[in-house]
Amino acid sequence: MGLLSELPPGASGRIVDITAQSASDPIAERLHDLGFVAGEPVKLVSYGPFGADPLLVQIGFTRFALRRSEAARIVVNTEEAAHV
Repeated sequence: MGLLSELPPGASGRIVDITAQSASDPIAERLHDLGFVAGEPVKLVSYGPFGADPLLVQIGFTRFALRRSEAARIVVNTEEAAHV
């Protein structure tokens, strides 16, 4: 297991959890609303050109640009191969 922000480009896995920094963390809630939920396959498509920020992430056929700090809240299991 690891964080989505630590995956190399092209790597995939399944979401295990979203780490909230407080009881009502708006970023964690927003990630959940966007579909970042436990069990979903996720793929890190690429890094941004400057400082590897933002990250291009894909869930299903939808791609999102996430800040590295946002992706660091998403715990993934890379041992379960996910074909995204």
